[in-house]
Amino acid sequence: MVIRRGESWAENGPLARDAPVVCDDAALRGHVEQARRRGEQPGEIGLLGGDLCATLGGPCRRDRLNSAAALRAPIDVVRVETDGATYWFVAHLVAHRRGWRGEAAVAMNAEWLGGWKLGPRAHPNDGLVDVTSGRLRWQDRLVARRRAASGTHLPHPALRVQRRGRVELVFDRPTPVWLDGTRLGRAKRLVLTVEPDALTVVV
Repeated sequence: MVIRRGESWAENGPLARDAPVVCDDAALRGHVEQARRRGEQPGEIGLLGGDLCATLGGPCRRDRLNSAAALRAPIDVVRVETDGATYWFVAHLVAHRRGWRGEAAVAMNAEWLGGWKLGPRAHPNDGLVDVTSGRLRWQDRLVARRRAASGTHLPHPALRVQRRGRVELVFDRPTPVWLDGTRLGRAKRLVLTVEPDALTVVV
């Protein structure tokens, strides 16, 4: 069940003895995609780094995963449909051209993208994906870059923010797309759908 206001969410407890451990968002995404393509649930996974781990406040220590202090958190994943193909991401999707010129979009299931707080309201188990899209002038891109570290780049009149379970993005031309830091290719249309409570992440 996704988190609701006033309800408890994660709990403390060790990682299951036979559960896999991955080191970053890209590896976690790979595990999720393999399970989904087999028609299986991803199950329980230990996470030692990446932006989702940072969002969960994980200390990135393997010894903690087997202790009672470990945090066990149910996590949503986001399905991405484009050009007849289906993919998933666990932390974020980024779509932009060189220098962030023209139309760009960021879809956040985690709060962080590296050192940028691009999902200041994002929560990985609220059943929603936080999408910011639009087109900024070069002066505004410089200001937004400086403010992104604190999440104060929003609100902005040239940027549209959506927090929904399903979002469709359409660009004026094929645009490079990254899922959890891995280059996917170019796309002109993306349909994002949240899959709630898809797996349990332990940090």
